[in-house]
Amino acid sequence: MRKGTLFRTLVAVGAFVAASAAHAFEAKPYDDAAFKAAQAAGGPILVHITAPWCPTCKAQHTALEGINKNADYAKVAVFDVDFDTQMQAVKAFKANSQSTLIAYKGASETGRLVGATQAAAIEGLLKSSLK
Repeated sequence: MRKGTLFRTLVAVGAFVAASAAHAFEAKPYDDAAFKAAQAAGGPILVHITAPWCPTCKAQHTALEGINKNADYAKVAVFDVDFDTQMQAVKAFKANSQSTLIAYKGASETGRLVGATQAAAIEGLLKSSLK
């Protein structure tokens, strides 16, 4: 392999690895079938009851973006439940308000926080789903 080709290949691989490691998880809009599949898989799950108008929810999203850089959480499935449009799911999760975070390990709830915006508290909740 020529030096130029080898260099370009190494740069491309490095960029791919950096992009892959940049985010451990990606929040997805809540879907009941996907949530049940994640529970059946037995892995860690975070449910975020959120609303686009909620400043506390926005602060939680910011905290999650910071935590998201930690590869320890790569296997966490994150679901955003819209408080305004997904009321059936909100009721099923027994959430009384937006800005509710609920952690699961498979089908078992491991903890919940309401209104917490500190990254350390949210990270502690995520860790409960990894045990």
